[in-house]
Amino acid sequence: MQADKQLSTEIDANVPTAARMYDYYLGGKDNYAADRAAVGELDKVVPSTRRLALNNRRFLQRVVRTLVKDYGIRQFLDHGSGLPAQDNVHQVAQRVAPDSRVVYVDNDPMVLVHGRALLDQNDRTAVIHADMRSTDEIFSHPDTQRLIDFSQPVAVLFNSVFHCIPDSDTDGPTAVIKRVTERLVPGSYAVMCQLVSEKAEVREFVTDFMNQATQGHWGRVREPKDVEAYFEGMDILEPGLVEVSTWRPDNEVVPRQLTDEWIEFGGLGRIR
Repeated sequence: MQADKQLSTEIDANVPTAARMYDYYLGGKDNYAADRAAVGELDKVVPSTRRLALNNRRFLQRVVRTLVKDYGIRQFLDHGSGLPAQDNVHQVAQRVAPDSRVVYVDNDPMVLVHGRALLDQNDRTAVIHADMRSTDEIFSHPDTQRLIDFSQPVAVLFNSVFHCIPDSDTDGPTAVIKRVTERLVPGSYAVMCQLVSEKAEVREFVTDFMNQATQGHWGRVREPKDVEAYFEGMDILEPGLVEVSTWRPDNEVVPRQLTDEWIEFGGLGRIR
């Protein structure tokens, strides 16, 4: 059973959000002093985070391009899409195949405002204001119904978002994945990655810090084995589950994190 999640449409500049912090790390301008202050505190313990965010963005662009070029995917459902940045999913996909269709989902009201402004002239793309855990609402939304044909393969994206939701039998990452993938035809794909650390002290610090900073809008930093469990029942495509900068890099010179106190870990699965 999915919880009823009432979303605020008000933007609170005094409470950091993961979406705006990520925007700041990527060099964006859609963030506030509270977000930048939270980034400064986070960097004291995990100084590799800016490079990690940049590498994650590059991974997203590579995996979307791969799905369109190599696997013929033309429809994407992006859960927890975040604020628009350079080379968004629809831009990468439509550059290869102009008929590609993308539905973005996010619960941050700023994402809704900026996303809809960006997509105003693109009738093959939409932004839905919803919690990524509200599967029924997302799948039944008029824009989803208009753009996505669920009788055909779909790529669902959970890119660097599962650390934003806590564990739960009904609304934790594993439950969300199951709800989503059971609605998709075989031959669909799931892109999933999240922040992980082998160090318990890093997991505990970041989880506690972000939970307090965002006033409870956070889950937890997990371990690689947790991400591996997300892909149960899927075929994991080469090169497997990895630190994302090493997932099918464009060239042999891969920009590496300067430190590895935590990493973005995941990959691409095909639904049987």
